[in-house]
Amino acid sequence: MVPRGDHWREYAIEGGLLGAFLVSAMCFATLLQHPASFVAQLLVTPLQRRIPMAIAMGLTAIALIYSPAGRRSGAHMNPAVTLAFLRLGRVDRRDAVGYIASQFAGAIGGTMLSTWLLRGLPADPAVNYVATVPGICGPWAAFAAETLISFLMMAAVLTISNHRPLARYAGLAAGLLVAIYIVIEAPMSGTSMNPARTLGPALFAGTWGSLWIYFTAPLLGMLGAAEAFTRFAQRPARCARLHHTSVRCIVCSDYGQTSPEAFS
Repeated sequence: MVPRGDHWREYAIEGGLLGAFLVSAMCFATLLQHPASFVAQLLVTPLQRRIPMAIAMGLTAIALIYSPAGRRSGAHMNPAVTLAFLRLGRVDRRDAVGYIASQFAGAIGGTMLSTWLLRGLPADPAVNYVATVPGICGPWAAFAAETLISFLMMAAVLTISNHRPLARYAGLAAGLLVAIYIVIEAPMSGTSMNPARTLGPALFAGTWGSLWIYFTAPLLGMLGAAEAFTRFAQRPARCARLHHTSVRCIVCSDYGQTSPEAFS
């Protein structure tokens, strides 16, 4: 299935957004964890390092979602999110292919760019290209944790974005959950929720053995949330964007049209 040629800007935006997220993650992780960093020397415990990392990545997610680019593409930045909206009938299949391909390309490109900008510092084992890997509780605990946090993330986005008075805050909720998960859940699985976000760093860190977790658990969790929404919500899902505005939208009900119903 070939993506639509007239939607290439939205596809490129999706890749650029996820690439920017990984650049931010790599820069902050290097600052907070690399042995040569004076900040890492001040923050001696893992929790002390996770808290500023959580704040930085939560704010990064919020900034990208509410940016002009994020408002145009919908700021999925995640193949599992795109597939969940596809399940809900909010994304055309050809657009889903374009989004997902660009998201994976963006994750790889963001990892490469970060490594170049930081002159190879992310290769240090203390940073390890911000690869997401199972924690001390093992792969099945990581799988369960990734499934749960992915389900809760998608459920929160769908619930808030489909409640008109609160819809504008869906991006804030997503960023807040990212921050909370990094503080609380990261020791279990690294807090990915995103197959593309995991694959990009894995290509450089060589963390192939755990890829199955991050390709299946986020998809299971987010599709589960979409399925629950279809069964329990009293109306169809609105536009498949985390921040609803009147700019051109290819993920509204009419695919490629601005849907007034989505913004009222």
